[in-house]
Parts: sequence; C-alpha cells; structure tokens
Amino acid sequence: MKKRLFMYLFIFTLLLVIFQFVNSKNIIESYDKKLTRYMEENTELKDSIRTMEDIKATDLYTFKFDTNDDAMTYWENQGYRISEFVPFIKDELMNLNIYETEDHPLVPYASMTGSKMLIDQIRMINHKWIVVSFTDGTYWGEMLLAYDIEDKKNLKFKVIESILYQP
Repeated sequence: MKKRLFMYLFIFTLLLVIFQFVNSKNIIESYDKKLTRYMEENTELKDSIRTMEDIKATDLYTFKFDTNDDAMTYWENQGYRISEFVPFIKDELMNLNIYETEDHPLVPYASMTGSKMLIDQIRMINHKWIVVSFTDGTYWGEMLLAYDIEDKKNLKFKVIESILYQP
C-alpha cells in the first residue's frame, strides 16, 4: 500500500510538473510574441517620428530669407552684405513703431484699446516679401509686405494683404 501511495504521489507530481512546464512555456511564448510585436511597432513609430522630424526641419527652412540662396544672392549682387542687410530691414520696420500720429504708418487697422498698434514679429520670406505680426495688446494680426530699396538708402514698404484676428 505504501508503494502504491508513493507511486500515485510520484505520478501526480510528474503530471503537476509537466502541467507547470507546458503552462510556463505557453506563457513565455505569449510574452515573447507580444514583446516582438511591441518592438516592431516601436521601430515603426520611431521611423515615423524620424520622418516627421525631418519634415519639421525642412519646414523650418522653407520660406525663410536666411536659407533662401536666390534671395540672398539677389541682394549681394546689388552690393549689400547679408549680415548687415537683414538687421537693417528689421530695424527699419521696428523704427516704424515710433510714431506720434494715431495710426501706425504701415498697419492698416486702428487700435481699439487706446494703446498703439505695434509690429512685434518679423519674418523675411525672400528678397521681396516680409510677413509681419502686429498687436495692440488685445487685438493682433498679420501683414504681407513688399519691400524695395531705392538709392541704397531709401527703403519702401507696401502692404500687400493684411488680416486682423478677433480676441
């Protein structure tokens, strides 16, 4: 009887060990498949992020005077040094913020808050156009300006289009 009891215990233990082994093997294979799938998805997502970053980096250089060789060459052929030219244009636009009249010399909208409309951001697009942002603290807008230099000193701005946003 003792022999049979040991034999049953041995068979039971053997079955339990086999069950545990198979169950553990299935669990490990399942985790391995999930891990492989997650690693593949992660690689795909990293590739997508890298592509988006490349597009963003390209977008940062699009429509910017500093990266537009044709625009810089145009003004260099006119006898200007680009390192002095861009600050000159921006300074001239910012100097227009100092005015005594009620209306800004370039901004086609009057201030509705009692404070002055001021140019606050400037982005040179190419050798002929500038995008300018303006605000009076509450209302803001944007303008597309054309610019040209006559006689190496006389800078002319012309508003091509403008928009005023609602707060």
